[in-house]
Amino acid sequence: MKILFLTNKLPYPPMDGGSIATLNMITGLNRDGHQVSCLSLNTLKHSFPIEKIPRSLSAEIRFMAVPCDTSINAVRMLLNLFFSRIPYIAERFNNPSFRERLIQVLSQNQFDIIQIEGPYMGHYLEVVRQKSKAAVSFRAHNLEHIIWKRKATNEKWPFRKWYFLNMSKRLKRFEAQVVEQTNCLIPISPLDEKAFREMGFEKPILTIPTGLNLKEYRQTELPPEPSVFFIGALDWLPNQEGLLWFLDQVSDQLREEIPGLQIHVAGRNAPKSFENLISKKEIIYHGEVENAKEFMSSYRVMIAPLFTGSGIRIKILEAMALGRPVVTTPIGIEGISARNNREVMISDNPEAFKKQIVKLIRNDILSQELAAAGRRLIRENFDTFGLSSRITRFFKEQV
Repeated sequence: MKILFLTNKLPYPPMDGGSIATLNMITGLNRDGHQVSCLSLNTLKHSFPIEKIPRSLSAEIRFMAVPCDTSINAVRMLLNLFFSRIPYIAERFNNPSFRERLIQVLSQNQFDIIQIEGPYMGHYLEVVRQKSKAAVSFRAHNLEHIIWKRKATNEKWPFRKWYFLNMSKRLKRFEAQVVEQTNCLIPISPLDEKAFREMGFEKPILTIPTGLNLKEYRQTELPPEPSVFFIGALDWLPNQEGLLWFLDQVSDQLREEIPGLQIHVAGRNAPKSFENLISKKEIIYHGEVENAKEFMSSYRVMIAPLFTGSGIRIKILEAMALGRPVVTTPIGIEGISARNNREVMISDNPEAFKKQIVKLIRNDILSQELAAAGRRLIRENFDTFGLSSRITRFFKEQV
């Protein structure tokens, strides 16, 4: 089959969860024998020269990119709030140059499947329907409106709470409109599938988690030094919220229990205000790291405290694939079939969260057993090439 992916950022380099999820699906489908193309918005925030994509990829997959600026503009945001029903977070990805390039690509090629990655590419479904006879697949990395609803639930300030709820309602309506125009849906977790069904979607659905190629994740010995690490996009509100919770409510008590403990934090695009906040804590801040796998392999225990979000936290999957024990929250582990005290440790209580870390720092056998079970879970449930074969069957039989 000829498959075209439409993405709101170039999926290379695979530095964050969304890029990893998209690139692994693309490469998996290509390995399954499909002719795959990818047309992306090349945003200023995540800009990457398309000519620098490795030849091993670009020789097999056609990558196309349209430069654009999706930066937040305060004036446009206010105008959107009062004079538009489209959520501003989605409106930023409605780009005339991308639309023109898409028309050109569709006029020169015939595709069997066109897959939009995330709801924001729904802006271009009208063009797709006008210019192509391809079936449209919607890959839902998460439910955006749920993220904002949970954010509102945890917000104390009245105006911010109102704004987050308003954004959630707009996003839910926008996501429903996008889903209605597609032929099939590929959510990333059973919880997301259930939510889409409750929104009224009755067409074919295949729930497929993010896949990883275990050959790219070499397991190493756990470092003996007491250390924990956090890694994730620091311009994403759920990551900021969870990290601040850990630093405010867990880290000081943890250091009292484990003298000499090192806390390492890495992540891209942290706002200066957030960097100033975390600089007041006794942590080692790395900013954006060149090699996330090397960073994760350098320390002992991953922490993933999340209280809002949807979909699957891919950095947790990567840490488990690398053989690193993970301590997370119930929302952090959503979409991953891992069990408490078996493949991961789970709590959203500060004292219990601290105790779980202490156990993993002090008990080598427990840490090794948890790490081995986590890697085994990844091998059995998240192999990217096995998942791609399921998608191929789904497209051929249902779409």
